[in-house]
Amino acid sequence: MKRLLLFLVLVLAAPLFGSAAEPITAAARHLNEVLDGMQVQEHWIAGAIVNWRTGEPTGKVITDDGKHTHCSQFAAAACEKLGVYLLHPPEHGSALLANAQFDWLPEKGKSKGWVSAPDGISAQDHANKGEVVVAVYKNADPKKSGHIAIVRPGEKTPAEIAEAGPNVIQAGGHNHDSTTLKQGFANHPNGFAKGLIKFYAHPVLK
Repeated sequence: MKRLLLFLVLVLAAPLFGSAAEPITAAARHLNEVLDGMQVQEHWIAGAIVNWRTGEPTGKVITDDGKHTHCSQFAAAACEKLGVYLLHPPEHGSALLANAQFDWLPEKGKSKGWVSAPDGISAQDHANKGEVVVAVYKNADPKKSGHIAIVRPGEKTPAEIAEAGPNVIQAGGHNHDSTTLKQGFANHPNGFAKGLIKFYAHPVLK
């Protein structure tokens, strides 16, 4: 019963979140092909030091107790494949890189062509046009990592986006070819629940 009531509320409130997402374009299909080709579930695996561009383990010995997840390195690698610059090593180290990307995108990122998308529906629209879109969250504790993922083109309704966000591809504690924004950021529950996840879009240049 609670699920039914939630669904009805989201459907009735859908106009508040904007119109339906843009249709998926040929450029968006190309974007999906590039993202699928990254094979994120086989690379950028947590628990190892990796080459940020390829996600392959470097063989370096881990000498700390960090989780060594690679969401920010995967996002930067995917952007680079699409001809887009996103802050990456060595300009910033791999540690706490997602937090740094969160700060970089609205500041220096603007001069690199990144624009803010105000919400999940806008982010979905940009992705469906074939633009690369990142969803990024900064941890309130400066000593702990944030998270970043890439929004996939898709056909979700405004109600579906309001309930769980667009679908994303990401590395992290668990790597996903496609999962909801809410699930992908589940280790940072305040991010989705309180609207602290920010979206930025950039035209694909490759």
